[in-house]
This record gives sequence, structure tokens and C-alpha cells, in this order.
Amino acid sequence: MTSAVVFTELTGGGGCSIMSATPGPDLSAHDFRENEYAASGVATRFTHAGPGSVSPVGEDEYATRILVRRPRRDADFNGTVVVEWLNVSSGSDAAPEYTYLAEELVRGGYGWVGVSAQYTGVMGGPGSVDGLGESAAGTLATKDAQRYTGLHHPGDAYCYDIFAAVGRSLRSPGDDHPLGGLSVRRLLAVGESQSAMALTTYANLFATEHEVFDGILIHSRAASGLPLGETGTAIDVDAVFAAEPVTIRTDLPIPVFIVQTETDVLTNFRFHRARQPDTDRLRVWEIAGTAHADLHQIGPYEHLLGCPTPVNRGQQRFVLRAALHHLNEWTVGGPVPPTASPLELQGTVDTTRFILDDVGNVRGGVRTPCVDAPTEVLSGIVGDGVPRICVLFGSTTPIPPQVLSTRYAGRGDYDRQYRAATTTAVESGFILAADRDEALADARHDLIPG
Repeated sequence: MTSAVVFTELTGGGGCSIMSATPGPDLSAHDFRENEYAASGVATRFTHAGPGSVSPVGEDEYATRILVRRPRRDADFNGTVVVEWLNVSSGSDAAPEYTYLAEELVRGGYGWVGVSAQYTGVMGGPGSVDGLGESAAGTLATKDAQRYTGLHHPGDAYCYDIFAAVGRSLRSPGDDHPLGGLSVRRLLAVGESQSAMALTTYANLFATEHEVFDGILIHSRAASGLPLGETGTAIDVDAVFAAEPVTIRTDLPIPVFIVQTETDVLTNFRFHRARQPDTDRLRVWEIAGTAHADLHQIGPYEHLLGCPTPVNRGQQRFVLRAALHHLNEWTVGGPVPPTASPLELQGTVDTTRFILDDVGNVRGGVRTPCVDAPTEVLSGIVGDGVPRICVLFGSTTPIPPQVLSTRYAGRGDYDRQYRAATTTAVESGFILAADRDEALADARHDLIPG
């Protein structure tokens, strides 16, 4: 990295432009604040220089933006800043990890910073998934000239260095800094989907040399990582799905936590081709009954997707919060996170499919109450011929009442089984004790006959 980052607060106009279907916790009620900043400097682009290494080949100026949600007081701050690589699959920036993790971030006293690391987030573009946003989103400055004029991105060839430069500049906050007044001790990089693919590449090629982040949470990656990118344009994400599988290097000095859904293990993500054993620096969780995106992510806008079945109603939000908690403890010498068996597969490389239980939910993987005391079939896999957006959101289908009647001796029996499954998930470390009540509230007594 060739220059420090200069932060300038962004105000006026229509306010912060970032896609979100759900509002998240009330920040002011938790004595948090939200501010947006321009982040400018000079970034370096790289080319491959051999297995696992890169070489610098040029520099260019950039002026991107960051969104900051943080405790107001250092006394309420736990010392960790979660830095999210904002997702651009819609053609605009979104923060899917914040949506999943917000409850843990706020109650745990974390700081959170969303970084517009990629070209599309600043300069706009068609995105890679129809149905998530505008078909050809414009630049931030076009959307809101009063707020964003002056922002520019030199292309995704620079995205890895931009992300790291912002992270490094977050470590030493001064009085006029986005994190001013906070004692920053740890940085965790997080990203979902396309951003997870970027962090896969970042972990393998940049993390050791940059020495910026203390841990990385990679959520819903494909079998491969993003390429290094080009100048003046966005990365071609479609190329990732045709690329050879990539595992995480085993000599990293920092922990990496990979969390995957059913959609990511199969479909065109094909993560099963990049599976690798856990180590003392790598943990992989595959969550049963989950999809790449779900009802918690889309909230009241489910009907706008136009999918033929209700979207996935699994409980990956609890598992992700637990993963963040474990990763944070892991980075300071705490216990290594619990292990989990992978989702169970059968077939050949070309015909791989899940092994299902007696009601149709997948076997193996991280288990949550909604699959171990089921009332519905929760899947990350949908049939052929549906829009790409529906593939990502999976499905929820009813279990026939006669099957439920056989499985449960009434609603009281279901309640006992669901509570027992919740206790098992908490004791296993896959759901945090702080989320027990919310997990219990997910129980579907109304679907049990009688």
C-alpha cells in the first residue's frame, strides 16, 4: 500500500445510499452512531508472480466511501472493528453481513465499517444478479450529486489494496477520525457471496503481506475466488463459476472462518469441490436447512422476488453470529471454535446431491432447531427453470400434516423437542446463549396438527 487514507465526512443530499431490506437494531437506543465518509488515497494493482504471490504493476488515485456504525463511547466498545467488504451483486452496494450480524454487533459492543471496495459500488453497473436492484445502477454521484460528487474508483484491479488501506487506517484513530475516541485493538474482515470470493483471494494472496486483519470471516463463497481484476472496470463474476477450485492456504498466521449454506455447497457455487480439512487456523461450517439468502435478509420484500415457493426460512443468522463471536475470541488466543461435520453428499463429481432425512431436510452439517425439530422442509436448492434470484433464496415447503402427526404427539411434544434441539445447538456452540430466546421464538407450534 502506497499511501495513507484521508477520511472526509459525507453529509447532505439524500443521506447514505446503501441497499437494505431490513432496518436492523435502533442504533441510537444502544448509544451507537452512524456516519459516512469519503476515503481517498493512492492504491496499487497487482499481477500474479507465481503460486500464492503477486507483484505490484501500477498505482492510481481513488476516492471511495465507507459507512461507520460504532459505539459512541470507548467504555461500550469491545475493541474489535468488523470491516465488511460491501456486496455489489445488485449493481449497488449492500451490507448483507451487517443484516445477519447486527444483533451481535450491537449487544457485543463491536464497531462496524462497510467499505465500498469494488468499482461497481462507486461507479455503478449492471450487477450480477437480476432481481436484486436496478438493471444498470448509476454512479453514486449520479444518484446524489450533493453528497457524492468527487468519488471515483479506478477499477477492481485496485480493490484489494483499497480494502486493506482502509483497514490499516482504521487502526490508529485520531480526534477527527471515523473511529475517534475508540481504542481499536482488532480488525476482522467479513464478506458474503461475491465479497466472500474477494476475501478468498485476499486471504490467499494479500493477508500475510498486508498484516492488517486479525481474522477473516468468509460467508457463502464459491469454489474459486475472484480474479485480480482490471483497470477501469468491474470484475467478471461469471468467470469465477467456471474457474478451478481454490482452497485457503494452510500457512496463514491469522484464523479464517468459512460459513457455507446448502446453495453454496452445490448449485453453480460448487464449494464441495473446494472442501478442505479444518486446521488450527481454519474452520469450515456448512449449515443444514439454509440458502445463500433467506427471509431474514429480504424481510417484507419477499413478494417482490416473484419466486414460485416461499424463500428459505432457515436459521443461519444465529450460526453466523456464533461464528463471529468465536472468531473474535479465537484472534485473542481464546478457544478454537467447535468443529462440525460437512453436509452429507452422494453421487459423482458431476451428479453430486445431498443425502436427505426422512422429511426431506439435508443430513449432516451444523444443526439448528428448525431442522432437528422440523415443521417444514428448508432447502438451499430449488428446481430448474426459476430466476437466478430465486435460486439464491432457496425454498421453504410444508411437511404434510400426517407426517407431523406421526413425528410429534401434539404441540407439547413438539415444543419439548424444539427446546431440546435449541439447547443442543447452544451447548454445541452453534447458537449463542444470547440468541436462545430468539431461536425459541422461531418455533412453529401453529403447524402442528391438533
